[in-house]
Amino acid sequence: MFGIKTPQRRPARDEAEKPFWISFSDLMTALMVLFLVAMAVALMAVTQGLRDIEQEKKDREATIQSCITDIDSITQRSEFKGVQVRGHAIEFGSLAEFDKNGNDLTLERKAFLRRLIPQILEVVRYESCQKWLKRVVVEGFASQEGSYLYNLNLSLERSQRILCVLLDANAADAPSVNDRKMIRTLFLVGGSSFNSTKKSPEESRRVELRLEFKDLCPSGQGKCDMPPPNIPWDEDSKCPITSR
Repeated sequence: MFGIKTPQRRPARDEAEKPFWISFSDLMTALMVLFLVAMAVALMAVTQGLRDIEQEKKDREATIQSCITDIDSITQRSEFKGVQVRGHAIEFGSLAEFDKNGNDLTLERKAFLRRLIPQILEVVRYESCQKWLKRVVVEGFASQEGSYLYNLNLSLERSQRILCVLLDANAADAPSVNDRKMIRTLFLVGGSSFNSTKKSPEESRRVELRLEFKDLCPSGQGKCDMPPPNIPWDEDSKCPITSR
């Protein structure tokens, strides 16, 4: 008896030729989608970072302007009439003028400075102001009479005289110890000879205070300036400048 021979089953042609990998076009489409998603996330991060930097700039400018406004309000008092705030500079006018070739001040002008500066320091102590205030430069000036180098030295002596007046612990109206410590930490002296003269020689023989503020870091993260140095305290109030 002969059996019926069943023919061997062959796999279908379409199963053998079905591709295992996705097509090249589908692969490129998927990669493009991933690239666009990555770019969108990166752009969002960059945009947010720029917004944060811009907001911090606005906050800094607003805080600095608020400090300047508070200081300006002090100068509007009748007892400080004649003092003006221009930009970040405090001008004393005739209230802190020097004699020709002189580096000393009258007793009245010394007393005036000892009354005014502690009032300004009260504003400087505000937490918002301390965040951005870098230093206070005492800038001395001279008239055009005389040589440049002579006047440069004279303007420096006038700046130093202001610190001698404010740090004199033996004066009857001396600023408090805390005020004098702050002055030693924040105040620096500078001389400009006759680089910035006024209309008359008398007006040019003067000193001004210039407030300098901290900058933002280029990355916008925090502040780049180093904190002020820790200067050892002493009570030596003897002024090294010879009066002339």
